[in-house]
Amino acid sequence: MAETSLEEFAHSLVANVMASAEAESTTAPEMFAQLMLEDLEVAGDVENHFLAYYRSHGIEIHGFGVNNTLGSLDLFVVDFSQSPLMGKLHKAPAEAALKRPLQFLRKTSDIRQAADEATDVQDLCTGVEKALLEASSIRVFLLTNSVCTVKAPPPGVFNELEVTHEIWDLERFHRLASSGAQSEPIVVEFQQPLPCLAAPRTGDFSVVLGVLPGQLLADLYREYGTRLLELNVRSFLQTRVKVNSGIRRTLLDKPEWFLAYNNGITATASAVDFVRDADGQHAIHRIHGVQIVNGGQTTASIYYARTRDKADLSAVHVQMKLTVLQESQLLDVVPEISKYSNSQNAVSLVDFSSNNPFHRRVEQVTRTLWAPAADGSGIETRWFYERARGQYTDAQARARTPAAKKQFKLLHPTKQKFTKSDLAKFMHCWEMLPHWVSRGAQKNFNEFMIRLDTAMAEDRAPRVDVPFCQRLIAKAKLFKDIDRIAFQHGAGSLKSFVTAYTMSYLVQATNQRLDLDRIWREQRISPATAAAVETLVDRVMHVIDNPRSGNHSGEWAKKEDCWITVCGIRWNLPADLESELLPTPIVDPVGPTTELDAETESHPDVAEASSIPPDEWFAIQRWAKETRNLLPDQRQRLALVGRRLQASEPIRTGIATDALRLRAKAYAAGFKL
Repeated sequence: MAETSLEEFAHSLVANVMASAEAESTTAPEMFAQLMLEDLEVAGDVENHFLAYYRSHGIEIHGFGVNNTLGSLDLFVVDFSQSPLMGKLHKAPAEAALKRPLQFLRKTSDIRQAADEATDVQDLCTGVEKALLEASSIRVFLLTNSVCTVKAPPPGVFNELEVTHEIWDLERFHRLASSGAQSEPIVVEFQQPLPCLAAPRTGDFSVVLGVLPGQLLADLYREYGTRLLELNVRSFLQTRVKVNSGIRRTLLDKPEWFLAYNNGITATASAVDFVRDADGQHAIHRIHGVQIVNGGQTTASIYYARTRDKADLSAVHVQMKLTVLQESQLLDVVPEISKYSNSQNAVSLVDFSSNNPFHRRVEQVTRTLWAPAADGSGIETRWFYERARGQYTDAQARARTPAAKKQFKLLHPTKQKFTKSDLAKFMHCWEMLPHWVSRGAQKNFNEFMIRLDTAMAEDRAPRVDVPFCQRLIAKAKLFKDIDRIAFQHGAGSLKSFVTAYTMSYLVQATNQRLDLDRIWREQRISPATAAAVETLVDRVMHVIDNPRSGNHSGEWAKKEDCWITVCGIRWNLPADLESELLPTPIVDPVGPTTELDAETESHPDVAEASSIPPDEWFAIQRWAKETRNLLPDQRQRLALVGRRLQASEPIRTGIATDALRLRAKAYAAGFKL
């Protein structure tokens, strides 16, 4: 993927924040916090974040999060600039910003008592107070789109809890976005070089053996959490697996035997820096891009034994097999390493990454779809599925001239970009699982992939074709239109929960008979649907804003009991909406999604495109070039169809559909054969 420059990224980020803030009628700093925390949650750096803003003398906070993996309370503060490259964020203002959320923590009780019960600040205080009681540590995040000139301050202490600091600045967000990876590569540097044994290099990889101190492994998990396990086939299942009792028992009762009893960890890296230790032996100084692909349960168990059981890890050691290979090999090789190295429990080999066939297929089909013009402009647009991080920015960067960039944004509006976690959110709302959606982007996506894996194993996964993707986009539009109405009704910081529950309730009340094909054609929900949502959203908001037994609203929304309560809302389906429902529920056809090119000539668009002589496709392409009626990539698509027909090669459904649309457009503009 072509790398976007820091300057281009900075301008694109500001433009996205300002446009989104205007659309949501919120402030730029609050929108910046929302967008960046969504990225960090997907990347695994934060969990369960809740946004609400409070500021007074010496105090400022933009929200908090509860990281169940690390047991930490996370506090967020933002420094946003509309001209981020004009200056840098230096030591004094950065450290001052990091102190303000801790001042909020000291004054939470007073702030809560003074705040109006109906405000977001009341929920913010209540949530922070509850999370603080259960936290084993505190992390303070400074999110800024400026370039910060200093590193994060050293750890501190608050009420006997360790306080660590994270600075996410423009350069760090740029690395996250432009790498195309799920998160920043993890680089581990050993203060004391780690003795190792390097096997002879064979082919494109090498293997290094070593023994890690248990304390070091716990420190790594504390700092990076599940980011350390992104390529581990178990990592997304961690929340469903209890800490292994055998591992825990050994750590507490016989720590010196841990090395003998445990299978250790299997890890990968993109590079390793070696040195000679004091005895002249080969040793590891630094590991780049480290990922634990087997042994995630061991790693987490050691961390929890230290934090929850206060175990002494000084005698604990863990064997490590480290495979060093190129980053491009990871997606193909890691599942095999994990499969053959795992001997603890049966593992379902699921690729939760962007390389999963389901996501690749959704990307492939959506790239061929043109959404009907819905704003009276007559301009058809595309919904851009960002299968891998940074694809949208990268595609925009490939448009070199200002005019080309403007054209790209016109045809691919930012509001029509959606990610893998967005897809999981839209589909889970349609499947009436709002309590999972409310648990945050990462956890909801994890659950979606677990369910998809089960469906694929049982041959009942949805067939990803043009109708499926059109209806997926219709679900996205339904969600977004409900979200807009929830905002207009003052949902505030509860908006994400209210939107998810309102959509799920509407789907249930209509028995999944909403006409998604109509939503796709019109690129909006019908007036009857919008009117129904207007009457429903306040009732849903009331349930979420009045949690049971003192729970925080955000925590209450994550419980299935909340969904059961919402299902009990008294609400009658309006007659005008009833009259436009489909006679039967919408059911996605099932079929294989592993073969990306699995198309059949039986599709009517394929049959029609194949019936047109190659010479006609070439003639349209030449005419379009001479008259400049079509874009270069559209002309190439027409020529591609002609070439495939000349060579008697099959045409995929998406290409056929797009080519027929362009052909019709050419005839309407004056082309004559």
